[in-house]
Amino acid sequence: MEPYLITYSQGADTRYGCIDANGNIADLTIRFGARFPTLLDVIGGNALDELIEVGAGLPADFAAGDVRFEVPVQGPEKIICVGVNYPDRNEEYKDAEAAQARPSLFVRFPRSFCGHDVPLTRPHVSKQLDYEGEVAVVIGKSGRHIAANEALKHIAAVTLCNDGSVRDWIRHAKFNVTQGKNFDGSGSIGPWLVRFRDESQIADIHLATRVNGEIRQDDRTSRMIFDFRYLISYISTFTTLVPGDIIVTGTPTGAGARLDPPVWLEPGDVVEVEAEGIGILRNGIADEVMS
Repeated sequence: MEPYLITYSQGADTRYGCIDANGNIADLTIRFGARFPTLLDVIGGNALDELIEVGAGLPADFAAGDVRFEVPVQGPEKIICVGVNYPDRNEEYKDAEAAQARPSLFVRFPRSFCGHDVPLTRPHVSKQLDYEGEVAVVIGKSGRHIAANEALKHIAAVTLCNDGSVRDWIRHAKFNVTQGKNFDGSGSIGPWLVRFRDESQIADIHLATRVNGEIRQDDRTSRMIFDFRYLISYISTFTTLVPGDIIVTGTPTGAGARLDPPVWLEPGDVVEVEAEGIGILRNGIADEVMS
């Protein structure tokens, strides 16, 4: 496999590099940092190909176990998430509503996400932390009013997301989900960026979420109600998509809130989100530490 691009920290320094299948990391900040301080700048400079080609030929500087994985794209302008985008998810709501004609969308703040192998934070105000495994696409080319047949040309990379949710705060007010979707560190993105080449990487891939090894969510992206092309086109109707923007494309049925009785995440649990050709995003759970 070609190496993937990661953002990581070691001590107080946040850096980026290439990681191979054995977890060997070649640091790229020292080689490209003057031109591109972060992977967001790399994406904006249309330089993913250059960095991957250089990184593939470099010796390892670190091992994966020696660093802390961070969210790959630091400081994106927008993180836009899609709700109820798999057929069985609509049925889970048991509200007798037909499948929606247009996507339900919400936004998340960057601070609400952590990286791979970093524990999700269960907030002290709630025990109802839940998982939602999803495929995410990272925009590489700006656009507004993007035609569906041109949409995939605007993708730079793909990654995974655990759209962690604090369920009782999702319905904390009448019309919004903002609170329950934005607790600090309640979700994760990563572990890395996989360079986007063509539609076969995302159109019909297996997506699964496991909790402590038990499969809870299991579906294929070909079953999404609104596909990748449509989502990019639709979202770009009302906002300009820019390099580094992240679109989180929806989760299959099987979240803990929909089990009978509901099962919430708690310290000691391990959640893994896996998708073909992208990898495994893994996180434990930790209670919020109050200062």
